Formats: sequence, structure tokens, C-alpha cells
Amino acid sequence: MSSASGSNTKRSALTLAALGVVFGDIGTSPLYTLKEVFSVGVHPVPLTEINMFGILSLIVWALILVVSIKYVAFIMRADNRGEGGIMALLALASRNVADDARKQRNIMLLGILGACMFYADGIITPAISVLSAVEGLEVAAPILHPLILPITLVVLFLLFWAQSKGTALVGAFFGPIMLLWFSTLAILGINGIMQYPTILNALNPVYAIHFFQLSPWIAFVALGAVVLAVTGAEALYADMGHFGRSPIRLAWFGFVLPALILNYFGQGALILKNPETVKNPFYLLAPEWMLFPLIILATMAAVIASQAVITGAFSVSRQALQLGFLPRMHVSHTSESQQGQIYMPRVNWGLMLAVMVLVIGFGSSGDLAAAYGIAVTGDMIITTLLAGIVFHNLWGWSKLRTGALIAIFLTVDIAFFSANVLKIPDGGWVPLIIGVIIFTLMITWKTGRNMLYKHLKNEAMALDPFIEAISAHPPARVSGTALFMTPNPEGVPHAMLHNLKHNKVLHEKVVILTVKFLDFPRIPVEDRVTVEVLPHEFYRVTVHYGFKDEPDLPRDLALCAEKGLELEAMDTSYFIGKEILIAHESSEMAYWRKKIFIGLFRSAETITNQFKLPPNRVVELGTQVTF
Repeated sequence: MSSASGSNTKRSALTLAALGVVFGDIGTSPLYTLKEVFSVGVHPVPLTEINMFGILSLIVWALILVVSIKYVAFIMRADNRGEGGIMALLALASRNVADDARKQRNIMLLGILGACMFYADGIITPAISVLSAVEGLEVAAPILHPLILPITLVVLFLLFWAQSKGTALVGAFFGPIMLLWFSTLAILGINGIMQYPTILNALNPVYAIHFFQLSPWIAFVALGAVVLAVTGAEALYADMGHFGRSPIRLAWFGFVLPALILNYFGQGALILKNPETVKNPFYLLAPEWMLFPLIILATMAAVIASQAVITGAFSVSRQALQLGFLPRMHVSHTSESQQGQIYMPRVNWGLMLAVMVLVIGFGSSGDLAAAYGIAVTGDMIITTLLAGIVFHNLWGWSKLRTGALIAIFLTVDIAFFSANVLKIPDGGWVPLIIGVIIFTLMITWKTGRNMLYKHLKNEAMALDPFIEAISAHPPARVSGTALFMTPNPEGVPHAMLHNLKHNKVLHEKVVILTVKFLDFPRIPVEDRVTVEVLPHEFYRVTVHYGFKDEPDLPRDLALCAEKGLELEAMDTSYFIGKEILIAHESSEMAYWRKKIFIGLFRSAETITNQFKLPPNRVVELGTQVTF
């Protein structure tokens, strides 16, 4: 009995935590969705009862089809050893096509494009969430309108500045705050519904169908704003590794979905009863005495929504880095107990700059909503396509079964995406530009990295003949251990050749060390290290990491002792090749892309920092490489 009680307590705690982290983005959508549909949108819908019923029916069934069925019921089952998110899905989809270079390349391009859409969404979400929350000041006191932009910028700066301090302390309050937020959404919604109870008829999907039959063009265009109600759905999948499926499903079906539906219907009822409230139905749904507390609560909810996206950007960046799509960056851990709590300064300040530029450039949540949607719907389409590959290739579903389900999902996704294409001239171009820039950088880095590896591999001497030659003409051997880091375990590292050429010596033990990042989230400790004994005190060591593992070579090389290789920390030197790249014209890659790659290469975090090597034990030996 106590075991069951403990299990229930743990699940309740995880459900509350999931409420605070996972549902921030989708939970703040009521701040601007209906306002965008009927009032300030690029293509506002005429305010009539039949249109309101149609829009509310579309919102409800979008939440059910996209979030409840697609993500919660199906996509969340496609986990990579418990981990979710676009990069985990990319790794899963690539797993059974290793022998088909064309398929692997296409899947990789899809995955990178999805990650780029996630970044674009991550830039717009903090801007629109915080701005729409602070805009409540104008409802409470119109004279405060000039302060909306400065207050928004201050809140955003404090949010990004606090990232380096860690989210553990603030995170403890996220769950209770979002519990209060969703409770408030539900109560305000019920209060509005009581004033116009017939609004509940819109739960019937017939009203959505009827809306399309009566006004097909208006209904289609309206999808561009309706999709705002499901933004944040991808967070359910991305954060699955932190909380597990069960707490997320419990929070969604038991609390979040009912609260969202009640609030949207309450806003709809208010607008139909008093059309003037369409300018900001969320805040006008509340009694006057509650406005300022509600603005504070909404701002806190918006900050939490933004925090979830920023944390997601750190997580995706780290996974992309370890899978070879981004150059090395500094990653610091903000918690001693939670491995997933990380901070990446470059990503953080880059996001902050982009978010603030958007806030200043657009000036209002209504204008920003035009930029919102393209990235989200693009990411949804890519997720559906990758999931289809997983369903068929990994789960063994038939083509008919897979095709039928994916066709349903794609019909909804493409409808939303097509409606958002209409918003491109009014701001939808912003996430597209952001996506193209990030896509170009990631593809250029991946391609350039492969070219450099191929070039160095072709120039390298084979290791086995080199060892035999060493035995025929042995150089002086000095005491200690030398570890030569190289991506090519079959070749002689350039650093070793330089050391032998200039110093005329080899160490007593020579270790050829290769680090490999695999497409699994984590590698068990017992599988972390492999040791191969070569002649004449040479060793080939490979250290394996998953894309969510924390690299620490001194810690993990201690595991070599169990496999017969003793490494004395104070008697071991790490030799690293430091390449100086020079670009020249060739058909392999455009010259301008090579210049970008060289810039990224030079700005990359040092290997010493990435793998936590002791700086006083590291020797760097440089060489020029023309490629």
C-alpha cells in the first residue's frame, strides 16, 4: 500500500512539474488567439454568431486532433530511450537507413529544417507571450500604453539574464503558478459561459464544417489565427524525457485541455454578448478589480512559457552540437543534481537579441501574431513526416496503415501551414528568414566538417604500418602516457607526427583516442569505453557518448583501468591537433560557404573545455589545412 502511495505521490509531483514546464506556451495562447481572429488579425473574421461558433468549434477540434490525438496519443510513443523532441525523432528515423545514403541525407535535411523551425518559434514565443501579457495594462489604464514596450523589454532582459543562474529555484514555483493560471482560465471561462450558455453548442464539430460550407475562404484564412491555439504542442513531445508520458497525459487531459476550452468559450460568450470586448476579450473577461493581479499572473505565465522555450533551445542546441550539426559551444551546468539543466551563453544572448529586435520591430502582439504560425506549422509537418518513417521502418506498420494515419495528420498540418502562407507579406517572412539563416549555418557546418574529416583522413598515414616502422627504427621513449585525440582511429594523428618530428621522442604509452557521439540519448557506463591493445605499448581507445550525455574525458578514461589500461592522471598528457584552415575554390562546396565554415570553426569552443581536459596537461600542435 505504501509503495502504491509513494508511486502516486511521485506521479502527482511530476504532473505538477509538467504543468509548470510543458504547458506554458499553449497555456498562454488564450491571451491573443480570439483577439487575433476577430479584431487585430491580418485578415479579421467578421463578427457574427455563426462565425464565432465555427471558430470555437475549430479551436476545440484543433486541440483534440493536433494535441490530443497526434502528439499525445501517437507521436509521444516514438521515444528514443525515453527522450523526445525533433533531434530524438531524427535519430530514430535515421536508424534503419544507414545503408542508404540518399534516404539518410533526406531525413537529415528534414530533421535540420525542423530544428530551424523550432528555433524560429523559440524566438517569437517569448516576444508575443510577454508582450500580450503586458498589453493588459492598456485595458486597466489606457494612459499606461507608452510603458508597454519598455516594460516588455525589461521583463525579457531579466528573463535572459537569469538563465545563467539556473532554473532550479524558479522552477520550484512554476508548477503552482501554472496551476493557479489554468484554474483562473477555467473560472473566468465558466463566468463568461454562464452569461451565454448556448455557446457550448460549438463543441459540436458540425459548426466547424458548417463554417467552411458557408464561408470557405474566410474559414480557410481564419486557420492562420486558429493555429495559435495549438502552438506549444511540440513541447509535450520535446519535454517527454524530463517527465515521462503518463504525467504529461494526465496534466493535459485532466486539467489543461478543459481549462483552455472553458476559457476560449468564455471569451466567445463575452464577445457575442458585448461585441466591443473583441479588442481584448481575455482581460475584459475579468472583473475590473482583478485586472492588475491578472496582468501580473499573465506576465508570470508568459515568462514561464518563454522559459520552457529557452530551455528547449538549449537542449536542442546541445543535441545538435553533439550530433555534429553545430560547432562546439560552451555548455555550463546550473544544477549539481539535474543533468538536463544547462546554460549556453551564445544561444542565450543570441535569442535575447533576436527577441528584442522582434518586440521593437513589431511593437504589438497583434502584429507579431502575423509572424507566428509559419514556424509552428512547418515544424508540425516535419514532425509528421519523420514520425511516419518511424511508424513504418521501426514499428513495422504496413504502408497502408502508416499512410492512412499520416495522411490525416498531414491534411490538418498542411491546411494550417497553407493558411499561414497568406501572412508572409505581413510578418510571416520573419521566421522563414530566421529558419533559412540557421539552416544554412547548420548544413554548412555539417558539410564542411565532413569535408575536413575526409581531407585529413586521406592525408593521414595508416596506423598499423606506422607502428611496425616504429618497431624497426625505435625513437627514444620517455616515461608517461601521451593521449592523441583524433576522429580517425585508423590513422596516425597529425599531432603525433609533429611531436615525433620536432621532439624526436615518443611516450612510454601512446593512446590513440577517439570520441564518438551516437544517436542514442545516453550510453550506459559499462559501454562507455572500449580499449584495443596494439603492439609496442600503443592503445586504441574509443569513448562513446549519447547526444544527451555530458562529456568528461578524465572521468571516463578512468574506466580504462577495468579493461587493462592504467592511466595515471598526473602522468598523462593530451596532444591535440589545431588546424588552421585556408579556403580555396573547388566544386565540393561554394567558396562563400567555406568562408562561413572557417568562421564557425575559429569561433568553436576549445576541445579542452568541451571535454573537461586539465588545461595544464594539454599540448596543442598546429597545422595549416587547405580545403
